[in-house]
Amino acid sequence: MTEYSPRLGSRLRPAGTDVAVLLILAAAAWAGTVAVARGMSGMTGTMGLGLAVFLPVWTLMMAAMMVPSVAPTASLYARTVQGSRAIRIGGLVAGYLLVWAAAGVPAYGLAWLAGRLASAHPGPAHALAVALFAVCGVYQLTGLKDRCLSHCRSPLGLLLHYGSYRGRLRDLRVGVHHGGYCLGCCWGLMIVLIALGVMNLAAMVGLAVLVLIEKLWTRGPLVGRIAGAAALGAAVATIWFPWLAPGLHAAQPMMMR
Repeated sequence: MTEYSPRLGSRLRPAGTDVAVLLILAAAAWAGTVAVARGMSGMTGTMGLGLAVFLPVWTLMMAAMMVPSVAPTASLYARTVQGSRAIRIGGLVAGYLLVWAAAGVPAYGLAWLAGRLASAHPGPAHALAVALFAVCGVYQLTGLKDRCLSHCRSPLGLLLHYGSYRGRLRDLRVGVHHGGYCLGCCWGLMIVLIALGVMNLAAMVGLAVLVLIEKLWTRGPLVGRIAGAAALGAAVATIWFPWLAPGLHAAQPMMMR
């Protein structure tokens, strides 16, 4: 009879356990996002937040929106690499969120610009809203989007590559590398938040569901192209209906620094 060992038990633990833990983490991030969003509904730009406050809020939002879609890859990685699965997954998720935290810096700059235009220059703000929807729509239909999405949907090739990683920061590097592909896949969708409002909960939920469908459903790429066409339609519609971009309408700022 084979002798049981704690390590062997950890290796044989069902993959669903890992995914469930990450989904609980995402749920906690959603709860935190909802709490932060209270009182910010309808506010434009950075909502009066300085960069030091905006980045943690942005990272919390990204954890809520993106962790569910990376959970299957994180679980698969942990099962294909020797060592503690908790450490493997923790390192990967930390590196993954580090990429999205870094993306918060240009997001802050764009949100700051949107806020300034919305408060003092409605014409350019209107043009920016149209441009944001258009950029999202065009990028959704590009080959670069397709390549990044294919890596996120079928990570086995990347997992073979990750097998060559060594050192204590291996799992963090894996998360950063995979997060880079995810950023390349989804940045076009995220800039729509500037037009709709950074703390627009309905928009966040919609985009999170779209990202999940793109990455996990068999017809995800087709849905992504449909979303691109819809974004182009929104760009055209916003020319005549500026209210479609509430994130670029003037609002009273709340200063937090």
